Amino acid sequence: MGRGDKRTKRGKIWRGSFGVSRPKAVNESAQAANKAAEAGKTAKGKSAATKAK
Repeated sequence: MGRGDKRTKRGKIWRGSFGVSRPKAVNESAQAANKAAEAGKTAKGKSAATKAK
């Protein structure tokens, strides 16, 4: 296992790819935007479900 192995962190660095063993760094503002979007989706989904009943 080494540079050519796409399942290891070293192999991901060598290939320049990302995945489970080498996740992409996400900045905090993008994380906050994603959380806000998810919160909006769940709130909309709940209100729509209660209206349908």
